[in-house]
Amino acid sequence: MNKNTRTAVIALTVIVIFAYFYFQYTVKENVPGENNFRLANKYLEDGKYDESLKTFDDVLAQYPEYKEAYLGRAITLMQMGELEESRADFDRAVEFDHDYTAAYANRGILNDRAGRYREAVDDYRKAIELDPEILEGPGYIWRFLHNVDKRPPTLADRADYIEAELKKPESERLLRVPEIDEQQRMYKK
Repeated sequence: MNKNTRTAVIALTVIVIFAYFYFQYTVKENVPGENNFRLANKYLEDGKYDESLKTFDDVLAQYPEYKEAYLGRAITLMQMGELEESRADFDRAVEFDHDYTAAYANRGILNDRAGRYREAVDDYRKAIELDPEILEGPGYIWRFLHNVDKRPPTLADRADYIEAELKKPESERLLRVPEIDEQQRMYKK
């Protein structure tokens, strides 16, 4: 690759990344509270959980039926280790929308982390039933932006694994591998 081609590729990459973040975080609100919601998600993605939680709380104080904000708040709380409070927010999101795929998928992750494996499988299967496309997982651009080399296991992979392990005698089960479990991605669709 010659110098001009390399420069053009780098410039194009910078423009695409700038456009991605610009349009994701600065576009006009279609739903009241959407810009603060986006900001809270940005804090969540950056691992700034205290800021994320405060911003989601601000959104919900103004718009208490914003199901996506309950989802984001629940994910934030889960990342902070506040599992019961997180569960309440996932449940609240599902109350607002009984077909909310992302809420079921993430509540499955929560149940998985909490050792509630049968409930995790139920939530994973419900999410897959509601939206089979969830099995596709993150695309190349998401993986590139988040420095993830290979596609993580799908919800179906995890559900199948848990079901197989639960069939074994309790002394032979391997349901938790923290280094691998922490790589499980959240679903915000």
